[in-house]
Amino acid sequence: MAHDNNGLSDKLKGAVNKAKGEVKDQVGNATNNARMQADGKKDKVKGEVQERIGESKERH
Repeated sequence: MAHDNNGLSDKLKGAVNKAKGEVKDQVGNATNNARMQADGKKDKVKGEVQERIGESKERH
């Protein structure tokens, strides 16, 4: 099986989603916007999952 950059790509997407989620979470917190906070937390979890998928692909 040929080695590709999919792992790196997934890790990068994960990092972007985590950062985006953190900003939404903080802005939602500062403005008492519970929905934005929830969206931010969801993005952070999504990012963490993507990073794990990327790490898993890089190990194989």
